[in-house]
Amino acid sequence: MKKLLQIFRVRKFALALADSGLILLSGLIANTILSYQWIRIAYRYQLATTILTILTCIGSLSLCGAYHKMWRYFNSRDYLSCVYGVIIGCSASSLIIKLMNGDVSVRYMLLQGCMSVIGIVLFRYIFKQTFVDLTEVGRRDADCKRTMIIGGGQACEAVMREIRNAKNSPHQEEAAARFDPVCIIDDDPAKLGRQIEGIQILGATDTIAKFAGELQIEQILFCIPSCQENDRKRILNICSQTNLPVKVIPFLGNMLLDDGRSSLLAQARSINVEDLLGRDPITFDNKDIREFIRHKVCMVTGGGGSIGSELVRQIAKYNPQQIVIVDISENYAYDIQQELIETYGNTLNLEVRIASVRDYYRMNGLFAQFRPDIVFHAAAHKHVPLMEDSPMEAIKNNVIGTFNTASLAQFYEVEKFVMISTDKAVNPTNVMGASKRCCEMIVQYLAQQPDCRTDFVTTRFGNVLGSNGSVIPKFKRQIESGKPVTVTHPDIIRYFMTIPEAVSLVMEAAAIAQGGEIFVLDMGQPVRIVTLAENLIRMYGKVPYKDVKIEFTGLRPGEKIKEELLMNEEGLQKTKNKLIFIGRQIDIDQEQFIGDLRRLRDAAAENDEAVAIQALHDMVPTFVTPEEFNSRCMKS
Repeated sequence: MKKLLQIFRVRKFALALADSGLILLSGLIANTILSYQWIRIAYRYQLATTILTILTCIGSLSLCGAYHKMWRYFNSRDYLSCVYGVIIGCSASSLIIKLMNGDVSVRYMLLQGCMSVIGIVLFRYIFKQTFVDLTEVGRRDADCKRTMIIGGGQACEAVMREIRNAKNSPHQEEAAARFDPVCIIDDDPAKLGRQIEGIQILGATDTIAKFAGELQIEQILFCIPSCQENDRKRILNICSQTNLPVKVIPFLGNMLLDDGRSSLLAQARSINVEDLLGRDPITFDNKDIREFIRHKVCMVTGGGGSIGSELVRQIAKYNPQQIVIVDISENYAYDIQQELIETYGNTLNLEVRIASVRDYYRMNGLFAQFRPDIVFHAAAHKHVPLMEDSPMEAIKNNVIGTFNTASLAQFYEVEKFVMISTDKAVNPTNVMGASKRCCEMIVQYLAQQPDCRTDFVTTRFGNVLGSNGSVIPKFKRQIESGKPVTVTHPDIIRYFMTIPEAVSLVMEAAAIAQGGEIFVLDMGQPVRIVTLAENLIRMYGKVPYKDVKIEFTGLRPGEKIKEELLMNEEGLQKTKNKLIFIGRQIDIDQEQFIGDLRRLRDAAAENDEAVAIQALHDMVPTFVTPEEFNSRCMKS
């Protein structure tokens, strides 16, 4: 019986039969009520009228769409279709009787029509609330959630087929068992009212919150993998306001190639913060990168860090002759070493060395031993507040470490040297940013040497989502532990990019560099950190400021209200990738620069903080206090 009820045609027939009974009962009750008012209607006349009314009402209800939807998902619009159907049916019945020269009792027809409407609508409401829940007992477990699907295209059809096949299979797949489709949302007006595997497309994306409440939705499945980024951001923002968990179906091409998994729903991922950044992912010419990396010895300093380890992963895909990982952290270096061994086995020529870029003689030995063709310099101290407390370490590791590595690259005639910089190097307000600006100047200084055979290049970008020490992992820890999310200032904004984008920029820069360039990524509009925190809280299905508090802790030492990607004196030159630009080189007084660098190096060696920081200010004229910079920002 239960299986029969789940067949849509049988359900339509059963519902039509129930409607017929309700109309018949309404006729009997109407006749009984009118009999007390001495308005007697012959049973023969009543029977003929009722049968005709049943036929016309069932026909008009069908035309109005009352049987075109699974009744447990009826909403206000569908209840109106029942009202219209009964009114049209009763009117048609009265007209037919009149045309046949019959005597129509207006009171009887009105009373029967009103009672039929009440009975049919009430029956559907009660059925929706009780009977369906009873028939589904045992079919849905605690993990199966009522799901709203966004998008009624090919991806949605594929997902719905998978759910149907899984439910018809005795070996139901775990991923499909977690989804109980209730409704579909799509912005295409032509699709409104259409059904996919029995589930109706109810409305456009501006109705997401409405139907999520009406239908008691428990999760949302974003099923438009080819959606344009602006629409994607808009729709996901609407979804996040429902405070429901959101999962995203990846691009269909990725699904077919992803780890050999055939299940689409198994690959539905939780929404990522980068989905809300409001720009298209940056794409790069893998052919150029492949030709550049193939058969080359690639050294990556800081190769165990978040950027360095992703660099190593991507380099490994392009058939290098050898990868040399250099890192001072044995734990990070060990982790990436084991990951690559598990992935590539003996097919990848991998060497890992524990070393500090501050140790010139150790680095000289590594250059002499491995003779790298390409050096990716990712080793650096990057945490602003920590470096404010330990400025000598920022100078020694960032400035001296970069000078050691870059000058050795020049001495050993490395083909290309790529340094990873940061937007904090632009008009710096802290020691870390100023030290990275010094690193950029070192790279440009060496590139300007007349006998230089190495192409020196700098890549500059903003904050990297998910990197060690970034705000996202911190926010996640705070939300998951039930603590308030801490943001330094309500007006603080930052540029963001993903780790794959950052690393792809570095690879692309290495492939197309001619020497001396600073490559800058167009990262779209900056993002308010508090907005990022609010969206992340919503993605956990919680309400910002209610379920999870947001506390403002005040700007940290050396912190800016906003970051910049270019200094005033730098212009932009286009590259073949429309989202990558080259900052114009700033002329460096080589004699003055090398003298200042020696003074900085000597002060760092003696741990003379006052002299070292003054030397840093002399080398980087745009180095100002955060109070001065933030004051200008707040006024502008």
